[in-house]
Amino acid sequence: MSYTFFSAFVLLILICDPIGNIPVFASVIKNVPYERRWKIIVREHLVSFFILVFFLLVGKAVLSAIGLTTNSLQIAGAIILFLIALRMIFPQPSFNEVDQDQEPFIVPLAVPLIAGPSAIAAVMIFASQQPDNLLTWVGVVTLTITTSMTILLIANRIQRSIDARIIVAMEKLMGLILVAIAVEMISQGLHNILS
Repeated sequence: MSYTFFSAFVLLILICDPIGNIPVFASVIKNVPYERRWKIIVREHLVSFFILVFFLLVGKAVLSAIGLTTNSLQIAGAIILFLIALRMIFPQPSFNEVDQDQEPFIVPLAVPLIAGPSAIAAVMIFASQQPDNLLTWVGVVTLTITTSMTILLIANRIQRSIDARIIVAMEKLMGLILVAIAVEMISQGLHNILS
């Protein structure tokens, strides 16, 4: 499965799911003073950016060191992606157990909400399948994180202007698309192993 800048960006933005993250971010930072919220959103996205770029750059070395093939990573990443997609379609309560009196730092916003296992697996797959395009993949990560950050910075307006049912419907639609992508990744990985 070969990725272009656009297809990689679409996959990564679907995985990061900024629209679906709006309610979670709102819940986690609801007790933080309004003037500090944008700083938290920017900081958590910067942390996510550096985590994804780190795995993008050293992912191939990590795979070699632990003896994994690109195909096994692709199948494992697809299974995680499939499970996340199912949770988008059939939502479960999440992150509400976080202590609301403390300002969140890295967990749960940067990791695993933005730079979660599926996003990390995706950037490692990009780098291992097309290592000559590292600059392209850094651009994809940059655009994805910038898009997610922008959406969450204007989340208050989005929540006020869009009916909650529409946000839920959009998340379920993104989940359905992710299920299809996960199935394609699994089938491609199995095909490569068996051929």
